[in-house]
Amino acid sequence: MSRDHIVKSYDEEIERLNNSIVEMGGLVESQIERAMKALVERDTELAYKIIDDDDRIDDLNYEIDNQAVRLLALRQPMARDLRNIVATFKLSADLERIADYATSMARRSIPLSEVDPIRPVHAIPRMGRLTMTMMKNCIDAYIEQDAEKAQRVWNADREVDEMYVSLFRELLTYMMEDAHRISACSHVLFIAKNIERIGDHVTNICETIYYMVEGERMQQQRTRQTKSDRLLTDSISET
Repeated sequence: MSRDHIVKSYDEEIERLNNSIVEMGGLVESQIERAMKALVERDTELAYKIIDDDDRIDDLNYEIDNQAVRLLALRQPMARDLRNIVATFKLSADLERIADYATSMARRSIPLSEVDPIRPVHAIPRMGRLTMTMMKNCIDAYIEQDAEKAQRVWNADREVDEMYVSLFRELLTYMMEDAHRISACSHVLFIAKNIERIGDHVTNICETIYYMVEGERMQQQRTRQTKSDRLLTDSISET
């Protein structure tokens, strides 16, 4: 990713910043994977570990911001270097938010482990695997400075949205059929929403990578949900 400058320490500082983003991306990817494992295996000990590890990602986010501010203040970067450094603010913010959603998934897996499994939860691992693949490919696009790969990952989020709407409808039906399952289904609904939001933040990262590499905004637009689907799924949200 490095580009040679007259001052060698400048290259080293940019490389250190880029490496910090990659490190943070790897940690976040691991958080998602472990959150899915805690849910599927009903592993409360792992869930609590995920919750504790979120502080490490918050600290790294703060460190990245400090590195970027230092580079802006001391090096006065221009052109692609400037886009690269400024982009890290958005990248680290999106990564930190993704980690928060993984932590929320872990929290909700704890009460789910205390009740009998519910049928609709089977769709969650597939959604999780898709978002984990998106996350990995997104970080690869950043390392390779590959705008086209970032755009392909961006397009993959459509499938995550479709899976979320399908699962949402299935869970509503399941709750209407068995009122005793409403509490458990509510946790699953929020976990599904967490995964859908992770996909949205991955697309934000892809758009940032595209701009960082190309110097212009990604123009392609995804097919929007129908109005009925938006009204249906927007009723579930979590900050």
